Amino acid sequence: MSYRLTRLCFALAVGLPLAACSSHGDKGADAGPAFVDDHGVLRVPEKSPLRKELVVAPVDVHTQPHAMVFPGTVEADPARTFNVLAPLTGRVTELKVGLGDHVNRGQLLAVIESGDMAQAHADVVKATDALALAQRQLERARGVQQAGGNAMKDLESAQSAYNQAKAEMDRAQTRLSSLNAGGTPAGARSIQIVAPTSGYVTALNIAPGAYANDPNAVLMTVADLSSVWITANVPEADVGQVAKGLAVDATLSAYPDQVFHGQVSFVSQVLQADTRRDMVRSVFANADGRLKPNMFAKASMAVPQPAQVFVPQSALLMNNDSTTVFVEVSPWTFERRKVELSYDESADARVLKGLNAGDRVIVKGGVLLND
Repeated sequence: MSYRLTRLCFALAVGLPLAACSSHGDKGADAGPAFVDDHGVLRVPEKSPLRKELVVAPVDVHTQPHAMVFPGTVEADPARTFNVLAPLTGRVTELKVGLGDHVNRGQLLAVIESGDMAQAHADVVKATDALALAQRQLERARGVQQAGGNAMKDLESAQSAYNQAKAEMDRAQTRLSSLNAGGTPAGARSIQIVAPTSGYVTALNIAPGAYANDPNAVLMTVADLSSVWITANVPEADVGQVAKGLAVDATLSAYPDQVFHGQVSFVSQVLQADTRRDMVRSVFANADGRLKPNMFAKASMAVPQPAQVFVPQSALLMNNDSTTVFVEVSPWTFERRKVELSYDESADARVLKGLNAGDRVIVKGGVLLND
């Protein structure tokens, strides 16, 4: 609002002398007065030079969203962020990546030497041998039973031993496969840690030679940043105007000449206890990786508004600390009318009170009447 007042005061300072000259011009001039003030109703005579200066247009009524700007932060999408853990304890013998590196899905990240891995391979070897023995015993029992030299219970016992050996084999192989080491040689002691997705290493908590003794400890974090969040901090007073699906335009100090476009995807149901602000998250495409986590941003949200009257800023005039416009009540006859404005954010101003649809106002040159 202060910017509009500055413009109006400047226009008033320039326009007053012109208006005075127009209304009190040379008495000998044939054109007559520039305008006539009839108890607040201003008439512009037919030969007045103001008729060439004044531009009159009807006010416009339409719906236009109001842009509300909030501070925000770029964040990695939790649904695209993966914490990499070691399936078994051991010592880190190789580290293949560094913090900030880009990795592809399945790429080798680290190698951990683990006695438990050797045990997993040994379990598969033992289970394989036990299954082969049980299968031979079952085949032998079937042959003897068919020849009439063996009781049915012996065949059933052999069948049960085979089933148990097969189940143990499946268990051992499944465990080894879950350790992402199905392709390693039998008896190998190393665990190969691979990337669960393509993305960037955003956190790194291990180093070569370190021991990974806690299977629940995060070794590193890999985040897919092709799509990120910008989380805006919305004050409690404005929460009611923000909803899922709103269009969001974001600007960042790193790229002052570029506007990023996204959409509100989540509005938290709980305010932050310390700041009394709501966390509103918007999704932004980030194929080029320019939006980096922890960057500060300004999120402008297009909040829907009801249909309102709009007038150009050039139609607004200051009069005794009030904002006014000149409304045409009949051809080339005007009256001053006080208006109450809403949000001021574009070349047009929203009018809450004072004007109605169909009113015609002076949109250019009104300062010449502002005497």
